[in-house]
Amino acid sequence: MSGKTILFWPESAYGPTNNCIGIGNVLKNRGHNVVFAAESSWGGKLSPLGFKEELVDLSAPPENADAQSAGQFWKDFIRDTSPEFKKPTVEQLETFITPTRQALIDGAIYSEPRLKEIIAKHKPDVIVEDNVLCFPATITAGVPFVRVVSCNPLEILGENIAPPFSGLAENDPASWISYNQAYEKSQKPMWEKFNSWVVSQGAPALPDLDFIHTSKDLNMYVYPTELDYTDKRPLGNNWHRIDSSVRSTDAAFELSQEITNRPADSKLIYLSLGSLGSADVDLMKRLVGILGKTKHKFIVSKGPQASEYKLASNMFGAEFLPQISIIPKVDLVITHGGNNTTTESVHFGKPMIVLPLFWDQYDNAQRVHEKGHGIRLATYAFKDEELTGAIDKLLNDSALLAKLNKIGEAVRSRKGIEEAATKIEALAK
Repeated sequence: MSGKTILFWPESAYGPTNNCIGIGNVLKNRGHNVVFAAESSWGGKLSPLGFKEELVDLSAPPENADAQSAGQFWKDFIRDTSPEFKKPTVEQLETFITPTRQALIDGAIYSEPRLKEIIAKHKPDVIVEDNVLCFPATITAGVPFVRVVSCNPLEILGENIAPPFSGLAENDPASWISYNQAYEKSQKPMWEKFNSWVVSQGAPALPDLDFIHTSKDLNMYVYPTELDYTDKRPLGNNWHRIDSSVRSTDAAFELSQEITNRPADSKLIYLSLGSLGSADVDLMKRLVGILGKTKHKFIVSKGPQASEYKLASNMFGAEFLPQISIIPKVDLVITHGGNNTTTESVHFGKPMIVLPLFWDQYDNAQRVHEKGHGIRLATYAFKDEELTGAIDKLLNDSALLAKLNKIGEAVRSRKGIEEAATKIEALAK
């Protein structure tokens, strides 16, 4: 098949963008023309990987603004709203989920003309959107449209699964009732206004309380079989699971002599709360203080506030780290439960301690916990000994470690991003 033009439109966050980079790199290597419509702070980050960049503002840029780091808007947003993460998930519906969605909606409305320009310029054969709400330009372009869900698949709504963003257990459906009522009350007015705008742009009406359409062409979601919900919520034939999306574009990472020369009972642990979660400096300081007293070694993804805190002597870290090159080398992952880190840890067969902060992270934390892949802790309420005890429990469970290693081998054999690229190619014919 001669080279086709594939347009990717990811949300301006590392998770969706890295997922699209992984799939896009496979397509590029197969001879296709891969274009990224990317939020403006990603300028200069994608073209070195061999992609064409088309930058998109989600709001009017401030005058004389300095260049922002990738995804800076959301880093600032999370930093400023982090006090809300201490609240129960049902209370966050009003104080975090609603303003976050409204900010996304404002960006969709502002960027619609620019997206139409990009589509008209490149005339893509397929459009791939990895986002959590509808951008009408992507589905009114008259070409096949691929929806990608790189968040927890509870965002694909269903009756027999826990509500999205709740972190509620699958075996306690009675607890879902009050949450669902609060969800509808908080989201319905915003959904009605957004749906009216979507229809005014020539797109079909949205499903009730859903902020994005299911594609009639192809839908994909990133989640390993071993954690999935398909026994409770089977999906249609136009849905395809990507068991993992592990890109090959990360830099290599070599362990320093200080890390490799450690006692036999000292394990290597990776700590990452993601580019957004690590913006909570007080939380990062607390984790460093607790973990710094243990016998283990740590690689720490310090995040955008890296200069605001120091690491302990048993730690190595930096603002940005090549996560895909690090996870295979460690014994345990301490994570916020972002979908990329969760699925990558399963991909490499690593146990997890999950400290959820916002959005789908509570759902991932609960799923990891109830499926036995790790331990969920209350991010702001755990006791020091709960964290250190969870580390010891997981690292000393030889049966669990062997089980996760086998699962990792199975997930890697499924070649998720290659299959995703092949599905997209088939639409481009």
